[in-house]
Amino acid sequence: MRQRPGLALIAALLLLQAPMGRAALASPAQLVGTYVWRLNERWFGGFSGLELSEDGTRFVVLSDRGNYASGRFTRNAAGAITGATLGPRHPVVDRRGRVLPRWKADSEGLAIAPDGRMYISFEGVQRVLEYDRRGGAAKILPRHPDFKNMPLNGSLEPLAIDRQGALYTLPERDPKDGPLKLYRFSHGKWSQSFTLPREGEFLPVGADFGPDGKFYLLERRFAGVVGFASRVRRFSLGPQGPGPGETLFQSRLGAHDNLEGLAVWRDTAGHIRLTMVSDDNFSLFQRTELVDYVVTE
Repeated sequence: MRQRPGLALIAALLLLQAPMGRAALASPAQLVGTYVWRLNERWFGGFSGLELSEDGTRFVVLSDRGNYASGRFTRNAAGAITGATLGPRHPVVDRRGRVLPRWKADSEGLAIAPDGRMYISFEGVQRVLEYDRRGGAAKILPRHPDFKNMPLNGSLEPLAIDRQGALYTLPERDPKDGPLKLYRFSHGKWSQSFTLPREGEFLPVGADFGPDGKFYLLERRFAGVVGFASRVRRFSLGPQGPGPGETLFQSRLGAHDNLEGLAVWRDTAGHIRLTMVSDDNFSLFQRTELVDYVVTE
């Protein structure tokens, strides 16, 4: 999701000038490190989707302007990112292999199946595209009837795939108040049977299934000139729906930039790791930030 430029610029200026302090309140997940990622390429930025390999080193990153690329992270002994090598850019294409026009290319969520199939969710024209291989033509998944009523700049952002190959998504902004509606795509159709509890003013922007099989939800709160706060909650999804949510961390306002992409993995010590990337809105006053947390239960 894009923030209104004026507010975003002011917030970013204050964010850069403000002391960081502790990144998060006391919580099961603790900050490991942050890395400001810079690359002198016009397409670079606006990252809203992130997928990682099992060891947290190889990645695919998605921009909200219809581009994606793969690469590799370097990490220090603590597991914090210290560098990133990025491969060539690939444009998101339609079912005929043509580059998407800008008005149809607001790509937000990214999920990659074990067999390499790639899925991308979109705002604007609310849909999910499937790719049998990277660089190949798209397949348009059927749409749930609710999708057409979602806000243009607040619809399908988080996207995750479970071990059985089912996709999960939810809108950033629901036209109605109440619990967060969770949509599931399996056996060729969408269903909306489950909800997640809504807590406070946070909005869902990213999601992933961890190696523990649980559903992790990245949420963001935008507080105008004060900046952004981020939160990750974890849920067990069973046949009867999600269990009680657990807040793994909630950052202080201004601690991080506009975190939108989430990838969950397990380190060699057996700890769950949360790696996130920020959408800099292609602003000179914001930054592309990579953030690592470790769940220290």
